[in-house]
Amino acid sequence: MRSFIPLLRSFLSDDSGPTAVEYAVMLAAILLAVAGTVATIGSQNGGMWDDNNTKLEAVGFK
Repeated sequence: MRSFIPLLRSFLSDDSGPTAVEYAVMLAAILLAVAGTVATIGSQNGGMWDDNNTKLEAVGFK
């Protein structure tokens, strides 16, 4: 029992667990921002690629 109490105290005072959680939340927020940006840019530029494909097919490229 005596060796358990110092172990418990060191576990409760350890700050690495919350830090890992904070990094995971920040990573998730960054990934959501990147995914949203890619989706927005992709939907806006979709017509441009369709137009290029149509023009290439018109001159004989498939």
